[in-house]
Amino acid sequence: MVAQHPTPERRADPVPRLRRRHRAAAAVALGGVASVGHLLYPAWLALASRGNPAPIPPEPRQWPGITVLVPAYREAGIIGAKLDDVERNGYPGDLQVIVVADDPETAAAARREGVEVIEPSARGGKAAALNRGFAAADQQIVVMTDANAMLADGSLQALARWFADPSVGAVAGEKLVNDGHEGAYWRFESWLKQRESARGSTIGLVGELAAVRRECFRPLPVDIAVDDLWLALDVFEQGRRIVYEPAAAAREDASPTLAEDWERRTRVVSGALDVLTRRRRLLDPRRSPVAIELWGHRLLRQSAGPAAHVLLLGWALVAARRSRIARAFVLGHLLAGQALARQARGRSLSAAERVAAQALFLQLVALGGMRRYLKRDRPALWPKLER
Repeated sequence: MVAQHPTPERRADPVPRLRRRHRAAAAVALGGVASVGHLLYPAWLALASRGNPAPIPPEPRQWPGITVLVPAYREAGIIGAKLDDVERNGYPGDLQVIVVADDPETAAAARREGVEVIEPSARGGKAAALNRGFAAADQQIVVMTDANAMLADGSLQALARWFADPSVGAVAGEKLVNDGHEGAYWRFESWLKQRESARGSTIGLVGELAAVRRECFRPLPVDIAVDDLWLALDVFEQGRRIVYEPAAAAREDASPTLAEDWERRTRVVSGALDVLTRRRRLLDPRRSPVAIELWGHRLLRQSAGPAAHVLLLGWALVAARRSRIARAFVLGHLLAGQALARQARGRSLSAAERVAAQALFLQLVALGGMRRYLKRDRPALWPKLER
């Protein structure tokens, strides 16, 4: 009789388990990169600025003279209202108003007493217009504002009072948009600028309304598409800081269609990546006091974050059969896509739908902007409808 030996207990194959762990680790890593700009950086910023009150501007003994500089192209229909708006703001100090008009119709509409109109022989773009305007400015503080951006009462004073502090090189104003679809986005941007400013300096300079100490201005390369970011980096390199002033606000209408908004935003992303590539030395924390802000507020949010988001969505589609989290992730994108499609057709959305649609749209914009950047599509001159 042959003795029977007990069958050895079969061990579970470790390979599938390792694969599952690797997939989970990869998903966590992608989620971390995808969330840097919208979750991790704001969380870090909240901790880093915890206990820091919003800075309070000094009261000037005497109001400094300012130059209001309006670069304009195809703005003949609104430039008059813009100049009325600047006059109504009631600045108590010396005021010089300069319009750099890149077309004859706008130049003709801007000519009035008390306004200096510079009319180049050919369209040079916004950076070139700013160079001409700063060269002609008589005052030490230059306020840049777009022709279609109407100022809140007291905005010029709110900007000017900061320059009593010699450490301030520029002041970032608040941008407001007459469109409920973008409200959550601009509130988020305002919070970032507020917390960055409380920590020391914000990088959120916007062309709609900003003030710059004239001695900090360096002529801008005329081939850049995002002049405000380039100018901000010039201010930082000179050891000055940029503060955020929410009381200085400029309000403008939103793009009339998603297609026009897409064109504008993808151009801005492409142009910003171009600026950061050229000024990459400031991305090094050893050389730049604002490197973290540039990575968190700009670069990762407009490049690696959206790319990781796409990969994470691909992982979720593959894992949807076996993972509830993956199914929920995919479903959330489907609902956001549905809300975005309804918005494009002019349908009304709930508050939650507006936020979801805007979040998805901005991720798609970042991807579209990266594509334009890689194709070297970052024009300093672009087609513009007449206003």
